Amino acid sequence: HAAEQDPRAPRILLCSVRCAGLGVTLTRASAVLLLDPWWNRAVEEQAVDRVHRIGQEHEVEVVRLVSQGTVEEGMLAMQDLKRELSDCALAAPSRSGDVRKARLDVMLSVFKGPWVA
Repeated sequence: HAAEQDPRAPRILLCSVRCAGLGVTLTRASAVLLLDPWWNRAVEEQAVDRVHRIGQEHEVEVVRLVSQGTVEEGMLAMQDLKRELSDCALAAPSRSGDVRKARLDVMLSVFKGPWVA
């Protein structure tokens, strides 16, 4: 904690999403650069939230770098799919056939993504 208040402290901290997401507060930071997507978006969000804590005095910029046509692009698609599937599973039950069909479409899309050969 003392290092965070020291103006001579390093201005850059490099760490993995898993490391930065557990038990640290980084309110001195003003930028987060995500280079390596995680299969679980909640892990990334928790790491970013380490910067958005009580005591944060700066606007925080979050940047994600992804190269086109890479496995990372597929991982981000999988994150989106998992979020959509979770939202469907947690949605209130409905008598509407459209909602049931939408849920089924989301579940089936697991087998149709760019990660499938």
